[in-house]
Amino acid sequence: MIKKLRVGIAGYGVVGRRRRGFIDMHPRLRVVAVSDEKFGQDGAMPDGVRHYADYRTLIAGQDLDMLFVSLPNHLAADATIRGLKKGMHVFCEKPPGRDLADVARVRAVERLRPRLKLKYGFNHRYHDSVRDALKIVRSGRLGKILNLNGVYGKSHIIPFDKGWRAQRRFAGGGILLDQGIHMVDLMCLFAGDFTEVHSVVSNSFWRHDVEDNAYALMKTKAGVVALLHSSATLWRHRFHLDITLEKGSLTLSGMLSGSKSYGAETLTVAEAAPHDAGDPREVTTRYTQDPSWHDEIFEFADAVIKNKTIVHGASHEALRTMELIYRIYCADPAWRKAYRLSAKH
Repeated sequence: MIKKLRVGIAGYGVVGRRRRGFIDMHPRLRVVAVSDEKFGQDGAMPDGVRHYADYRTLIAGQDLDMLFVSLPNHLAADATIRGLKKGMHVFCEKPPGRDLADVARVRAVERLRPRLKLKYGFNHRYHDSVRDALKIVRSGRLGKILNLNGVYGKSHIIPFDKGWRAQRRFAGGGILLDQGIHMVDLMCLFAGDFTEVHSVVSNSFWRHDVEDNAYALMKTKAGVVALLHSSATLWRHRFHLDITLEKGSLTLSGMLSGSKSYGAETLTVAEAAPHDAGDPREVTTRYTQDPSWHDEIFEFADAVIKNKTIVHGASHEALRTMELIYRIYCADPAWRKAYRLSAKH
């Protein structure tokens, strides 16, 4: 019988429980312990899985091969570091921490343990609409990317879990760091690194000490321009990304999610022609399955079991995305001082 890897989940809320559903599908993984403050005390669930009220007790008390971290932002880096120091492979949800200092602390520990795998959860990369769009871009059939225009937003900032998401000392940032980070990551995936950043950041509506809107205008060294709007005042959940290329365009709209609130997930491919009069031929594909959670976990397990390199979500990618997030914050003079970043940001 093949030995199963022992898995722990630090943070057994909505995301942690959903992660477990897909972990349990893997033939080589077995969840043996979870933690969440809602348990109140240590014990065991009906299925025999141990539960703890504190993630630190879980990590210190269990002999785990893999640790999944689904904790609030201010705890994510600490749990990741504790897991790595205990010799565990770690999968951590985005964002990797509250700020760049959190990421730096994690990477310093990771460098001392090169045999361990560390992966961050950027599951949007695993949606089939994104995968198909990336294939088209990389094929070159529509030429090079000229510009991108992305909107990703919610109806409001939900200050749940004792309100930590609406407090900078716990969350690190607002809608841009919480959700817009996915759009930032995708723009970097498609266009590469952005060298010029301008922004307007605002909390003028909800009045939390984190932003409810961030508007960014960015450009790569190659001249690709991107417009980004990350918002908590759209009054609806929305995901929309336009990618304009030399010979056509790609439009990603909607996103399959647990809440089912972002609408149908589609990819529209338009191919420009000399005499189309601005009305090019379009083909729209609608996606009905979300493989992202499954594929992300199975890819991580494969990297651990077969000692493969992390394909998506390695710590250097998480750092690059966080650096751009904070460049957006600090391109707005009113927010630069609040985030107290070094001069290079």
